[in-house]
Amino acid sequence: MMLEKLRKAVVRCAQAAEASGLCRWRSGNFSARDEATGLICLTPSGVERRTMTQEDIVVIDRKARIIEAAKGRRPSSELLMHLAAYETRPDICAVAHTHSPFALVFAALKRPIPGLVLEAAHLHCENGTIPVAPFAPQGTEALADSVREPLRTGDAMLLGRHGALAVGSSPDDALLKAAYIEELAEVAYRTAMLSEGKMPDALPPEAFVLRHPDGKRG
Repeated sequence: MMLEKLRKAVVRCAQAAEASGLCRWRSGNFSARDEATGLICLTPSGVERRTMTQEDIVVIDRKARIIEAAKGRRPSSELLMHLAAYETRPDICAVAHTHSPFALVFAALKRPIPGLVLEAAHLHCENGTIPVAPFAPQGTEALADSVREPLRTGDAMLLGRHGALAVGSSPDDALLKAAYIEELAEVAYRTAMLSEGKMPDALPPEAFVLRHPDGKRG
């Protein structure tokens, strides 16, 4: 079996997303790109994450061709969206698509999530705000195309009336960013509830420049 270590990482993050409530039932999907070969390990369609194993992960190439898959296993129906993310952002090695509750509220309203707290700095979004793409049907080229522009401006976005998408340098990094999306969405939602629906402005852009104790950015 090829790319065993990467497959294990994808399963681990998919199951962590389930356990933490970022995904429920069979919603959401996860992938990772092998830097050496360019091949992509993607969660399968119709398999419960709680019982998922590395053997269930499907390996595809950048043209959506199946390179390796166990009998009866098919790649996620949203593989085109994952491929579009990797094509748009050659610097990334992982994609996490989640259906977390508070992020879904903003996605349903088609409202960007303002960066009200400093966790937004980890998402590298323009002005600290998580953008939202127009609605497009699941598994379509239109959905794949909808992620391109938002991903050019940061590592996190919402899919209109659909869910959230985070990208990163590894499966763990993408999962962490997906968790930050949900945290920021919950903070914004509860802040609006406590302020009679009035949403504060996002923090100024300079607040989102991460600095180390030595004063250097990064």
